[in-house]
Amino acid sequence: MEPITNRVAESEIAVFNLDNLWDDRTVTELDLSPFLVKGLMLKEKPFREDVREHDWSQYDDQHVAVYCSTDAIVPTWGYMLIASKLEGIAASVSFGREDDLVRDYYVRALDAQDWSDYEDRPVVIKGCGSDRVPEVAYLIATQKLQGVGRKLMYGEPCSSVPLWRKQKPQKEKPAAKATGVKKPDLPSPNS
Repeated sequence: MEPITNRVAESEIAVFNLDNLWDDRTVTELDLSPFLVKGLMLKEKPFREDVREHDWSQYDDQHVAVYCSTDAIVPTWGYMLIASKLEGIAASVSFGREDDLVRDYYVRALDAQDWSDYEDRPVVIKGCGSDRVPEVAYLIATQKLQGVGRKLMYGEPCSSVPLWRKQKPQKEKPAAKATGVKKPDLPSPNS
C-alpha cells in the first residue's frame, strides 16, 4: 500500500491569510459627546480642560476609534486634539466606529505588505476566517496579488474558487499568405 501524499502541501500554491494581518489588540471606541457642553456643543475652554484631565493611559496599546454619538458639530481641530493626546499611547487612532478603524487598519496593513513572496505563484486568499476581516481587505488583496501572482483563487487550497489567471503572452500570428487576388482600389472616405 502506497503512503498517502498531500499534494496540496507539496504544491507551489501560496496561501494569503488576511486574519494573520490583525494584531489582536483591543479596539476601543472613544465618544466625544462627554467632552461637549450638554453633549452637543464644543466650547473651547471646557473642552480643553476635559481633554487635559482625561486619563489617556487607559488606551495604552489599544486601537482607538474616535467618534461623536450626538448630532453635535465637532470642529476638525477637536478630533485632532484627541488624536494628539493618544499619540504614543494608542496603537492606532481612526475616525469613526470600530468597523471604520478595522477597515483603516487593513488598508494600511495591506499597503505596507511585502508582496514579493507571491511573485509569479498561484495564490489562494484564505476564506472562511474570522468576522474581523472587512470585505475591502479582500478587494485590496486581490488587486495587490494580481500585480505579482500568476493565478488567484479564494477559499482553501484543497477547494478553492478560481478568480483570475495571468494572461500568457500572445504569440505573434504569421502574416497572411498572398493569394494573388488584388484588392480593389476604393475611394478614401475624405474624397
